[in-house]
Amino acid sequence: MSEVREADLLIAGQGAAAFASALYAARYQMDLVIAAEQFGGETAIGGMIENYPGTGDIDGFELMMKFKEQVDKLEVPTLNSNVVKATKDGDRFRVELEDGSVVNALSVILAVGRERRKLELPHEDEWTGNGVSYCSTCDAPLYRNKKSAGVVGGGNAAVEGAILLAKYAETVYLVYRGAKLFRPEPILLKVLDKTDNVKVLLETEVAELLGSDEAGLTGIRLTKPFEGTDELTLDGLFIEAGADPRLDVPNQLGLEINPDTDEVHVDRMQKTNVPGVYAAGDLTDGTDLKQTITAASQGAISALSAYTYVMEHPSKLGEEAEPVAAGAD
Repeated sequence: MSEVREADLLIAGQGAAAFASALYAARYQMDLVIAAEQFGGETAIGGMIENYPGTGDIDGFELMMKFKEQVDKLEVPTLNSNVVKATKDGDRFRVELEDGSVVNALSVILAVGRERRKLELPHEDEWTGNGVSYCSTCDAPLYRNKKSAGVVGGGNAAVEGAILLAKYAETVYLVYRGAKLFRPEPILLKVLDKTDNVKVLLETEVAELLGSDEAGLTGIRLTKPFEGTDELTLDGLFIEAGADPRLDVPNQLGLEINPDTDEVHVDRMQKTNVPGVYAAGDLTDGTDLKQTITAASQGAISALSAYTYVMEHPSKLGEEAEPVAAGAD
């Protein structure tokens, strides 16, 4: 028989938004559980982070370990299994996990992020954080004074990434499969045209990632030659082909999806259209700045909203806990 837990709050995810919400919810003395298989989210695989306040230069995995250590000290249980199904069952949400266990929760915070579109090439996963990156905004400064970097993609994120990288690397290659870039904003095209150290390779794809397990990525092989060769030596490759919000569980719960972004729509308190369900981080339309710091902020706000909701509904917490002011820290 499957294990069944009762909780005031189920947090789906193990990234910055999830751990921040767990930290705050635990301090509110909520009975909660975290559920997700992959530790650390996008931050953990992002390589070196230079812009998280108070930490200096820190590896993303190490930063997430610090998040987790804070939560573990508060004895928050973590189930290393993904949520596969969630339904409303009376005044609670029945949340089923991949391992067969079930959590009956009074409230839910979804912090499951996005699924990065990948090139699906050999070594892409193992070299992520070692030459392969999916976040130009996060990692571009690491390529200061480097000889060359590549960006794959043709939309806004790819063009913005190439322009940003060009401030640091000597040469940037923007590789796109189409005959022209995929409708980037006109202002970005103007800036790109004036950025002399970005070389745009159209109707071209990455055929192979070059490197070794020891060195990580050292270059790429192209589907057609550029300046007489089909190999480019690179210090890093940024894959900016987009990312898709993980919407399976939001759709099961009937959450409102922003039609312009395919993200879960939330208000300023991270509330969805379903009472008792909150969302935080890259899954949401709360901000265009998809960064660790904004995810953590949204997680903290989600915890306050969930706490307020639980206080207004029958539960052990609602009977015993004292209200916590919104500004409490």
